[in-house]
Amino acid sequence: MGVLYSQVADQLQALIQEGVYREGDRLPGVRVLGRQFGVSISTVLQAHQTLEARGYLEARERSGYFVRLPVQDVPEPRMPKHRSRPVPVTAREMTLDLCADEQKRMVPLATAIPHPDYLPLRQIQQSTLWAARRGLETLDYAFPGKESFRRQIAQRMATIGVPVTPDDILATNGAQEAIILALRAVTQPGDIVAVESPSFPGILQALEVVGLRVIEVPTHPSEGLSLEGLELALDQWPLKACVVVTNHSNPMGARMSDERKKQLVSMLAAADVPLIEDDIYGDLYHTGERPRPAKAFDRADNVIYCSSFSKTISPGLRLGWMIPGRHMASARQHKYFVNLATSSIPQLAVAHFLEQGGYDRYLRSARQHYREATERMRSAVARSFPEGTAVSRPQGGFVLWVQLPEGVSGTGVYQRARAENINVAPGLMFSTTNKFDNCLRLNGGNPWTGTIEKAVARLGALVHEEAAR
Repeated sequence: MGVLYSQVADQLQALIQEGVYREGDRLPGVRVLGRQFGVSISTVLQAHQTLEARGYLEARERSGYFVRLPVQDVPEPRMPKHRSRPVPVTAREMTLDLCADEQKRMVPLATAIPHPDYLPLRQIQQSTLWAARRGLETLDYAFPGKESFRRQIAQRMATIGVPVTPDDILATNGAQEAIILALRAVTQPGDIVAVESPSFPGILQALEVVGLRVIEVPTHPSEGLSLEGLELALDQWPLKACVVVTNHSNPMGARMSDERKKQLVSMLAAADVPLIEDDIYGDLYHTGERPRPAKAFDRADNVIYCSSFSKTISPGLRLGWMIPGRHMASARQHKYFVNLATSSIPQLAVAHFLEQGGYDRYLRSARQHYREATERMRSAVARSFPEGTAVSRPQGGFVLWVQLPEGVSGTGVYQRARAENINVAPGLMFSTTNKFDNCLRLNGGNPWTGTIEKAVARLGALVHEEAAR
């Protein structure tokens, strides 16, 4: 069905682009289109929703669907060209404020948390009830992780080019803990670590927890980490690790090509600098095939792989995993000292969910939802924000990086939006040295509602007002 409605949407879009249906025209009714394309009414409705997300249709209450042409596209943000020195990492109170604000029923455009409507709630409830009935199996310390969970992860890793055994996998409390354990396994307080710039605040917080200094390496919004910038950092500083989100990075949504991943892995292996890979968004690609992680090209056991189900199954389960490779003994030791083990019931529940095949069925719809949601958000930003705005084109995940016109403060927009109960993430959060004050990150993974649409339009108005100051 998912493929069929996409085909109908593509054919209708072609008719619009060829001028068969012009801007402002009302499309024929769903029954007429159903007969025209030989599909069900529900398939036509799904095709309409897809075209709405792409910006080609507008639904008018009690009137039907009308053609509207997408606004002229906006460019991608520019890659920063700054050079940096190692600096201590200090987490901002702003990060904690954003999480607290999302609990206050503000319009949730800030944190990268999947919307409940896009999560497999019913399936995971069923699997959790199944797991809770496992008796004594749920009561022990599951260290280094439930065998059934680690076995399912090993099977999935094999499908993306990473052949491992259950014994190679360590269960963690989300990807955040996995990254912290990886950093503790390969660094000492005061060491220098390279990260993407802009970088996910959770990675910066992990660096602070471990007491590290950071070198920020410029990142292209489509191609990912600058290998030239990383090579310069390797020449100038005694790096002890490099942390990269290779697939659909947060906040830019960049995906490194296989060739660039190979170069990244080879470059760091030659320098004997471990690569800590965060692949939390790898399963949420929008089109094509699941991108391989950098770990798939690791021939020197130099990549520590980290991931979790927080962006797919549930953020509240706090269930992730890592493949530490030759650093397993150290990672296990730190895990045991910090919290002994990861909770048993979530591991058993997710293992059951994966074993039943529900995860892959769910992902097919989730990827379509996130693709349409981010396209719709990007189109809304293009319509509402002033000339000079640039927006990322993510190939996966559900966050958008918005570069505001020259001289406009993203922090100023954030503060004014917050006063109106609209929560956005200011660019200052994504760097240690205040490099991105003219940027915002938006969560594009929400179902499109009137509330979301009005909030984006209001954000655009606030940016216009800031630009006019």
